[in-house]
Amino acid sequence: MLDSCKIIDLPKVKDPRGNLTFVESIRHVPFAIQRVYYLSDVPEGAERGGHAHKELHQLIIAISGSFDIHLDDGHSKKTVHMDCSHSGLYVCPMIWRVIDSFSSGAVCMVLASDYYDELDYYREYDQFISDAQRAAK
Repeated sequence: MLDSCKIIDLPKVKDPRGNLTFVESIRHVPFAIQRVYYLSDVPEGAERGGHAHKELHQLIIAISGSFDIHLDDGHSKKTVHMDCSHSGLYVCPMIWRVIDSFSSGAVCMVLASDYYDELDYYREYDQFISDAQRAAK
């Protein structure tokens, strides 16, 4: 499952006045974008995430600064360092994620495949692990 989580390079239009990057539903990400949100002003040492989604797909982009994303599919784990505004990390459903090590001024933007739905969240790690291991059988 972690193999599905991968870096997606986004278009980067270079210009002496500054670069331009854009994201188009389906064309650049493997889902239609229904929601966009971002994290900013994260205090030093704080963690964000700490959950998984049952159905939601996401693309996570370091718009400014850097941070680490720790991914866990219930069987294996990996960490991805994000520090590039023209690429994003695709995160498929059933992946527990924790985001930490935010640099000063970091902005983490998330493109999501659906509107907010609390019923789509795993907020308890033990329940996520139990369901992930059951689904793998």
